[in-house]
Amino acid sequence: MSLHPFVNTAVTAARKAGTIIMQALDRPDKINISKKSDKDFVTNIDNAAERAIIEILHIAYPTHGFLCEESGQEGDNNYQWIIDPIDGTTNFIHGFPHFCISIALKHNDQIEQAVIYDPLKEDLFTATRGQGALKNNHRMRVAECRHLNESLIATGFPFRRNIDSDPYYKTLQNVALHCVDIRRAGSAALDLAYVASGQLDGFFELALYPWDIAAGILLIKEAGGLVTDIDGSENYLKSGNIATANPKIMRELLPLLKPLAETLKLH
Repeated sequence: MSLHPFVNTAVTAARKAGTIIMQALDRPDKINISKKSDKDFVTNIDNAAERAIIEILHIAYPTHGFLCEESGQEGDNNYQWIIDPIDGTTNFIHGFPHFCISIALKHNDQIEQAVIYDPLKEDLFTATRGQGALKNNHRMRVAECRHLNESLIATGFPFRRNIDSDPYYKTLQNVALHCVDIRRAGSAALDLAYVASGQLDGFFELALYPWDIAAGILLIKEAGGLVTDIDGSENYLKSGNIATANPKIMRELLPLLKPLAETLKLH
């Protein structure tokens, strides 16, 4: 199946970043780690991978803008590339095999294109709005699991922003009682790709950034899944609070997240 030209260019950029990342894994002595904030790290490899992505995209589309995890926002255009060069930096630093490159293209406030690439497994997830989602060039669909008590749900701990974690952990406990098991692997973007491909049945997390979720959101929607804020609204890109699954699981998952959503509104 042929890919959209925007996606093809983003794939080229993601693979270039993947080469940089994999070379660094073979030479861990070359990885320099800095602390952005408490429990939030960046490496010279994040920066090098991001520069490589931006260079390829800028050459191909010189008028497009960028929103990147490491270098911030550049340009003001109807087309904006949203980039996370390594989603799961802490995993990357430790050699834990769950991280990815995430690239999305937003046009007039609508996510139009998505690429998520896992350089370790060489798994490539792509989507174009209205044209479906692919994993390694094969059509993806979200899992067909019908009931929450048969599902595998992923999450991420809210450690990076200044929010009260107690309501989250109470909600996590409640969700865990209603599903088969919980996974917390440390890369929201890759977890979202797994929801799109049916490897996970659902996912929820708080306080994420656009570069964490933009590409994954489109993958899931194009694979037949639902994406909402944890309160059921469409505010997830602004709030960073996200819940996703197939429609049947979402009907059971969202009510369990509602008390957490109400608590967040009070703060």
